[in-house]
Formats: sequence, structure tokens, C-alpha cells
Amino acid sequence: MQHSLEEVGMAAPKWVTLRAQWLGQQLRDLREANGILLKDTAEYLQRDPSTAGRFESGEYPIRRPDLLALLDLYGVADSHRRESLMKLSQEVWQKGWWDGYAGEVAGAFVDYVWLESRAREIRAFDNTLLPGLLHTSAYARAAITAAEYDAKDEQIDRWVELRTTRQGILEGDNPPHLLSIIDESVLRRQVGGSACLATQLGELVKHAARPNIEIRVLPFSAGAHASPAGAFRIFTMEKPFPEVGYAETPKGAIYIESPDTQRFVRTYDELRELALAPEESTALISAIAQELLR
Repeated sequence: MQHSLEEVGMAAPKWVTLRAQWLGQQLRDLREANGILLKDTAEYLQRDPSTAGRFESGEYPIRRPDLLALLDLYGVADSHRRESLMKLSQEVWQKGWWDGYAGEVAGAFVDYVWLESRAREIRAFDNTLLPGLLHTSAYARAAITAAEYDAKDEQIDRWVELRTTRQGILEGDNPPHLLSIIDESVLRRQVGGSACLATQLGELVKHAARPNIEIRVLPFSAGAHASPAGAFRIFTMEKPFPEVGYAETPKGAIYIESPDTQRFVRTYDELRELALAPEESTALISAIAQELLR
């Protein structure tokens, strides 16, 4: 059974990051809009054509001097556009705390953690496990161990550490808004046993009281709904970054950029209409926790 990248993130070959792909695509669009051939761009930069091609594919991040030269070549005079592309270029090269786990997680998961760190709003739907940003250490360990049953204890410890470190984005002076819709079945799935789940649900109630977190439960009574395929995320970031949809497939994670995220947004809105209000959701979560303690 394939385990969600959002839940663990296994080791994988070198990954071309989303931000590198975004920058490369914009450079390609600018070049083509000006009717300039790749070989002419390479000659202007005094680079090999294969290197210029890697700039556009994101395989080799472009450095500041080359980017400034291309913006001049492509006639990008608008200060906001230039600043936006320069900011994106800085993000491509910038290292994050998660780089310390780079050898232990999949490249797609590196993108996922980066999106979490830059998001101003995260809309989430979950129907198997709670969102990782809300896990207790015990719940996280039980979920990871069940999925990666042949992993060594030391590796499990590192993945749990990564999970809890990620949760730091919900703290601070300007945390993102997390809007979480959770299928009722998740609240009743005894991950780690009844005591572990009861403690986790108690923490979920505390999270729900925070001003930047909204938790809604999709009850069994809602019946069939708009996301039978399962969990997904929508990351909304500040410019120059696009809105990004994330979902798991049998072949791994996929990322969809705006405007193609409209289906994700519509699905989330449909689920929200069916879900309980935050107050009702908190009451149901508390009631299930009490049942577990009897």
C-alpha cells in the first residue's frame, strides 16, 4: 500500500523543484514571446545551449547575473515583473530547514514542505488520517509505523521529528490559515489505539480554538460527496507564486497550478457546504473522544 507523501516522504532521485519549474517556464514564455531561439539566448549569455535549456527546464537554477541579462534581452521593463522574477529566483536557491532531511524524503515532499512554509492559506480535505500539521507525536508515530512497517526505529524517529517541526508554521506572529475538512471516519479510526486517538482528538479541539485554524467535520450523514477519490490540498501564496492544488495518485503526488486549480476549489467548497459548522464539529470531536475514554 502506497503511503502518502504528506505523511512521510520517502527517499527518491534528484527532484526539479516546483519553484525552479515555475521560473523556467516564465523564462521560456518570455523568450518565445520575443521570437528568440534558445541558441540565440545561449549565445547572448555566452553559455552552451544545453545549459540555457536547463535554465528553462529548472534542472539548473539560473543565477542572478544571468537572470538580469535575460530580463534585459527579453525587454522586461516593468519593475513589478522584474522584482517578481528576481524573488522567485531567490526562492529557487534559498535553503530551508527541511534541507536537513533531503536524503530521507522524496523530492515531491520537499516541494510539499516548501509550499506549507510559504502558504498564506491551506485548504485541506482528509478522509484517512488527520492532516499532518495537527498530529500529536504519538499519532504521527503510529501512522508512520503502520505504513512503513519495515523502517528502522531511528528512521521513524526522524520522520516524526520532521512532522512536528513542520507544525511550527502554525505558530508565530503571522501564521497561515488552515481550513481543514475532516471526514468523520478519520475521527473514529483508532490510529495507535483508543487512548492515543482520544488524546489526539483532545488536541484537535484545542487547535480548533485557535484563530488561524478552522476545523469542520464531514459527517457520515452527508452521504456521497464531491471528493470520492480522497484527500487533497490547496495552497494559496503571495505573488509571484501561483495557487497550487495537491493530491495523491497511485503513481505519487501531483501538483496543479492556477487556473487549473478551479476544480480543487469547487470541490472544497462543495465539501464545506456539506460539513458541520466549526462549533458542531468541535462538539462531535469531543463526544467521540469521550466515547473512547469509557
